[in-house]
This record gives sequence, C-alpha cells and structure tokens, in this order.
Amino acid sequence: MKRWEKNVRKVVPYTPGEQPNQPDMIKLNTNENPYPPAPETAEVFEFFDADQLRLYPDPTSGTLVRAIAQYYGLKEEQVFAGVGSDDVIAMSFMTFFNSEKPILFPDITYSFYDVWADMLRIPYERPALDECFHICKEDYCKENGGIIFPNPNAPTGVEMPLADIEWILVHNPDVIVMVDEAYVDFGAQSALPLIEKYDNLLVIQTFSKSRSLAGSRIGFACGNPELIRFLNDVKYSFNSYTMDRVTLAVGTAAIRNRDYFLETCSKIIKTREWTKAELRKLGFQFEDSRANFIFAAHKTCPAKTLFEALRERHIYVRYFAKERIDNHLRITIGTQQEMEKLIEVLKELLALEENECNQ
Repeated sequence: MKRWEKNVRKVVPYTPGEQPNQPDMIKLNTNENPYPPAPETAEVFEFFDADQLRLYPDPTSGTLVRAIAQYYGLKEEQVFAGVGSDDVIAMSFMTFFNSEKPILFPDITYSFYDVWADMLRIPYERPALDECFHICKEDYCKENGGIIFPNPNAPTGVEMPLADIEWILVHNPDVIVMVDEAYVDFGAQSALPLIEKYDNLLVIQTFSKSRSLAGSRIGFACGNPELIRFLNDVKYSFNSYTMDRVTLAVGTAAIRNRDYFLETCSKIIKTREWTKAELRKLGFQFEDSRANFIFAAHKTCPAKTLFEALRERHIYVRYFAKERIDNHLRITIGTQQEMEKLIEVLKELLALEENECNQ
C-alpha cells in the first residue's frame, strides 16, 4: 500500500443501470419514463437566452421552489430543491443522520442508501422485509439515529400503507424519518399531507420518473421550514449553485402542466396493469406494484437466464445478483407497444426453455 493510500476514503460504489445505445433496443432497465416531458419544456430551449449562462444561477432555486410549492399547496419555506433526488437524499444524510446510533432502512431497497452511509461513516441496520417483500413497521420501533425507506419500495414496487408510515412517525418522534417517494405518482398514496402534523418527516420526490426528466436531474424535499433551513445550510456549505439555469427553467415549465403529467402517469399505470395480467399468464409471480416497474420471478425459468436471453435480443431489464432477489427481474413499464413486444419475446423464450427441458 502506498503511504498516502491510508488516507483515501474507500467505498463500494453504487452500480447504476446499464445505459446501452442501440437504435433497435427496448430499454426497460432504469425506470425511465417512455414518454417525453411536458411540451413546455421544449419551449425553454427555443427561447432560452444563452447570454444568461455567463451568470451564476439562483442559489435558492427560487422559481422552481415556488412552482413546486404552488403545485402541492405548500409554502416556499417547506420545499428544498436539488440535483435529482439522489442529491437531495445525500444532503439529507449529511444533515440529519449524525448520531452514533444506527439509521434504519430495509435489507431490500434502493442500493444507494448503504453506499451513502458507508461513505459518510454512518452506522446502519437493515431490517429484513417479510417473505412477501413488505416492510414490517414493528422493526422500526427501536432505538435508532434516523429512518429512510422508499414508498413504493424499490426494487419491489410494494407500497406501505399511509397508516403504517404514520405509525412509524408516532414511534420515532426524536429522529428524522425520510420517505423516498420516487415512484409515488404511479398509484401510491403520498405522505406529503403528514408533514403538517409531524415536524420530523421529510418527503423526497423526483422529476426523473413521472415527469420524464431523468436527463435534467431535478429532485426536491418537503418538510417543516426548520428541516428545510437546515438542509439549505448544508447545501450552501457544500455547493451554493447546485442547479443550473436551464434545468431550473425546464423543471418550472414541466411542473406547471398538470394535465399532461396526469395523462402520462395514467398511460403508464394502464400499461402496467395490462403487463401484470400478461406476465401472470406466462407463469410469472410478483407482489402488486404501485411503481412504474414490476419485480417478477418466473415459476420455472431462472431470472438470470431470461435476463441474458432478453439482452441478446436488445431488450434490457434489470437483474440483481443479490441474496433473496437473485431470481427476480425488475421490468420497467415502457410504452404499450414496447411491453407487447416484451411479452411476445418472453413467450418465445419460455417455449424454447420448455422444449429444452422436455428433450
């Protein structure tokens, strides 16, 4: 080991989903929205004054924060904006998870949580999901330094009832509870109404999924004004100008078109329900998803076999070689046409697999 290496902060990094670039591919591996963002976002690029780029952006992200607050019926001081929900959650870890007690998050969940915790030297425990991939609220009723979980959970898509979230809040009044709602717009119930009742609740959402802006990196957190002030203090101590002028304009334009947002989410939900029915016909099993993906296992065909066979045909889904979930595929919901093609190819692959087994 080199002498300077002992002072290097070493972590096992998060592994993002594969980003292939093939003209004929069907990309169902990173939970992106298959539809374009609101039409008003294109107008931003058409009319944006490039001369503005010589100036620093607004460090408060004021126009975007106001638009988010107006959309959700909140006060501006209840909203924090950041560079994607990953940035918002990382800032939140730095701000609120600073006791010597372990923070709590599920054993099967968004795999960035343990990366941040390891990087920031935050102790943590991972209560196990039950056999149906549900969070057991009772596991979060013990001494801890904070709590975070997605709702719906990732990669399972399972929703925790709002009553259970409130139960966790009631039993943890002395720590911050973060609910990561990256997928909430696809049919789940948001915890946002609870922020008026519980001053230790932080609800985090993103523009990447339901608003089709994964390429712009916009996330936000909502909570009581004191929490938001603490978050901003850390942000300004880390990087005052986190969101560029173009992104701020695009995000503001996107959130103002409520009708387009609702229409797009409705289309994805409809296609998801159709896909569930078709997958069940093919022998797949899964818990009910309230996200824009389905986390499925086949009764007889191994997930890795299907993953590799689909990849050879330029259909990309997500496979996790991890304990308890290494026989599942996470399948993002694409357009209706893309999902019909996926089902068609799965039928062919499963038929081939059955023939090989019978020979």
